[in-house]
Amino acid sequence: MSFFSHFYCTACGTTYPKNKLMNLCSKDNRPLQIAIDIDKLKQEKTNFSWYRPGEKSMWRFGSLMALDINDENDKQSILSLGEGNTPIIPLIHSTIAKKHNFSLFLKDEGQPHPGFGANPTGSFKDRGMSMAVSMARSFGIKKVVVPTQGNAGDSLTEYAMAAGMECTVIMPDETPMPILGRVSALAKIHPSINLELVKGTIREAGELMKEKYLPQGFFNMATFQEPGWRIEGKKTLGLEIAEPADGINQPWKLPDVVLYPTGGGTGILGMWKAFDELEALGLIDSRRPKVISVQSTVTPPVVNAFNNNEADTTPVSGGYTIATGLNVPGGVGHFKVLEIIRQSGGMAISVDEDSMGEQLKSIYDQYQIWICPEGAATIAAIPEAVEKEMIKPGDKVVAFNTGSFEKYLPNIRDLIFA
Repeated sequence: MSFFSHFYCTACGTTYPKNKLMNLCSKDNRPLQIAIDIDKLKQEKTNFSWYRPGEKSMWRFGSLMALDINDENDKQSILSLGEGNTPIIPLIHSTIAKKHNFSLFLKDEGQPHPGFGANPTGSFKDRGMSMAVSMARSFGIKKVVVPTQGNAGDSLTEYAMAAGMECTVIMPDETPMPILGRVSALAKIHPSINLELVKGTIREAGELMKEKYLPQGFFNMATFQEPGWRIEGKKTLGLEIAEPADGINQPWKLPDVVLYPTGGGTGILGMWKAFDELEALGLIDSRRPKVISVQSTVTPPVVNAFNNNEADTTPVSGGYTIATGLNVPGGVGHFKVLEIIRQSGGMAISVDEDSMGEQLKSIYDQYQIWICPEGAATIAAIPEAVEKEMIKPGDKVVAFNTGSFEKYLPNIRDLIFA
């Protein structure tokens, strides 16, 4: 069984029943999270009986999830396409890691690797959407909509089709063609899929959603707008970076530093939630990785707020960046991202287009891994992190590659094959 007990507001702490369908907190319009009753889980699921390491997807965390794949009632709602269970790859050729005596790893969400799971649309968004669509099914939702910079729309389309839901995706007309083209092609084939294009960024997409689709009864699946569902899916990133090869007999352990590309920031909230739950289970102690939020110099709201010692972001004007997932002018959950960064002792770093391009090529040349621009941004942020003493000798550092290179062709092809 799942030990999902209630929803709670990430800001004011107001609680809501787990069977209440809603979006943001009705008191302060801040995002919600799902509460797992860890005390009850510990009492009823002893000796790792909550955990299913043989399940090669994110759902192997069983009773620690809002829906438990081992529960017959929950199983009817769960929609899994094999997402999660991705590898952490040692970047053994890293010059900067060798020079400063730290270990660098890449959490690769973009491409399949033998012996591991694989995100079906080549993006970490699949974790959040698998949980979100599964939760939507449990509530009987039939119509969903998402404003997106690209990958979330591709992902929601995949899961909504599998669930038989009507789905509208609203994205900028400058979205990389492989993503835009795939959603467009599916919309032509499947009458239940609809694609809308807008000028601008996810902000303009969100405005169209509110104006046109929410009044038609579509459920809002935008970042943080659903009640903690996508956070709950993304928390599996945090569970996986702590999980040893044998999660039952070997100790769970966190890295010292994580570098995470930040658009809306759902993954940062999700990982932090995972760490807290692992500590409550007694699997780790109170130590946490330094969280380094990485953005583009073109659109750096979190970096600006961090450097100005502000509690929340001020929306910025979006610009062109090859890392389209980072072109997020502001976010309703950024206040929590900033809180976590500071609590962890981390920081926020912005990187320019040239640096991203250089790391795209470097990682491909050294490891034959095609990372996405957002993933390249995390590698490009490492020199500043070392300079600011965020990374120290002996540290284990995990950088997140959140998607596949192929999804950004032809925008970045010349950066590798020139």
